[in-house]
Amino acid sequence: MLKKHSQFFESLLFITDIIIIVTSWLFSYYLRFHTAFVPIDKGTPPLRIYILLVIPIVLIWGFIFKSFGLYRPRRIASHLSELFDITKACLVSILVLIAVTFVYRQYEFSRLVFLFFGIMNVAALSIERWIFREALRYLRKKGHNLRYALIIGTGEMSKEILTRIEAHPEIGLKVIGLLSTNKDEIGANTHGIKVLGMYNEVGRFIKEKGIDHVIIALAWEDHGKVIDVLKNIGEEMVDIKVVPDIYELATIRGGIEEFDGLPIISLQDSPLYGWNMVIKRAFDIIFSVIAIAITAPVMLIAAIAIKLTSHGPVLYRQERMSLNGKKFMMLKFRSMNVAEGPEKDILTKKGDTRITKIGSILRKTSVDELPQFFNVFKGDMSIVGPRPERTWVVEQVKRDIPGYILKHKMKAGITGWAQVNGWRGDTDLKKRIEYDLYYIENWSLLLDLKIIWLTIWKGLINKNAY
Repeated sequence: MLKKHSQFFESLLFITDIIIIVTSWLFSYYLRFHTAFVPIDKGTPPLRIYILLVIPIVLIWGFIFKSFGLYRPRRIASHLSELFDITKACLVSILVLIAVTFVYRQYEFSRLVFLFFGIMNVAALSIERWIFREALRYLRKKGHNLRYALIIGTGEMSKEILTRIEAHPEIGLKVIGLLSTNKDEIGANTHGIKVLGMYNEVGRFIKEKGIDHVIIALAWEDHGKVIDVLKNIGEEMVDIKVVPDIYELATIRGGIEEFDGLPIISLQDSPLYGWNMVIKRAFDIIFSVIAIAITAPVMLIAAIAIKLTSHGPVLYRQERMSLNGKKFMMLKFRSMNVAEGPEKDILTKKGDTRITKIGSILRKTSVDELPQFFNVFKGDMSIVGPRPERTWVVEQVKRDIPGYILKHKMKAGITGWAQVNGWRGDTDLKKRIEYDLYYIENWSLLLDLKIIWLTIWKGLINKNAY
């Protein structure tokens, strides 16, 4: 019955797509030639010429949309991934259509019609898909259009899967039971779901329970049994998903990549690659130049005050660690007396006698950090990122705090997620690394802008800076 429902929904979606595609094509013609939107220089071509292209358009779009998998079940996929697939499919379809009309040289078609058609296609189809998926999700939340699943495995990974399925009733998956590799577990309730039998009985339970999805979540040491599971499934028409038990091994930005058709599981990665790196670097350069220009008068006053009130250089250079463990010399306004040994290998503490009166003001107002905008411009640092630490501190702390070294998967920053949440200065290192790793895992330009805004909004004066 569910297979028939699925075919009905796919057919309904296909018919709706075709209506939208044809309507968009005809409306593009109207928008180009029957409105004042764009001036007409060569006269208005007859509508019938464009109507003749409707059949090729339907064939091209139908074939390419099928090829891109836009009619397969997408219960787990996000709206964003579907939008991306629609955009790619429409772009390829437009290019094929242009090639077809180029061969058919009897008439010259308007390029603006193609442009309008492409834009309206992506917009209208995306809205239609969003409405369609949301309607289905609403029905599934109400208990309709469900798919039935078996989970093979009873460990922590199966528990994780159950928790997420329960948290998302809109995907319409109902877990009928678990299959175990241990006979002693049969009949018991594990994670609130009954263990129906052994893993090698999966074929029988698929038939008896009308299963649509089989989710393999075996423990790492049991992965050799996956072949047995697949053999027992045989030719049954079910969707098969494998969730590898490497969850606890993944650190930051883990995921599945594809290399020339070969799936590769990434356990640890940096978000700074490709366009992400270009965008963040461009943002850093622009922002640092603006910041230097705005704060130049403040830095000049600070430099004069330091020079007039204490002996020694205006700037202080200290070795810190940044992206991929690269060492650099971080700039700060000097806030300590040179005679008493400025911030070398001794961590600053509250009431530190080495700090000058001017230095205390600079630290409390964070003015001592302003020269780091030059570090950003140079490329040693970023505006937003985990705060850099001294190299000897990193060597010492990385043995005591698991995951501490992972903060260096992102370029060090002037401000960061930990700092805007109150974890700066002499605060708990474990909490700071927790916030730093969250930032790396969830990095986006929007998050950077949010952190900059929070840094300004909450003020630059902080009780933990001294």
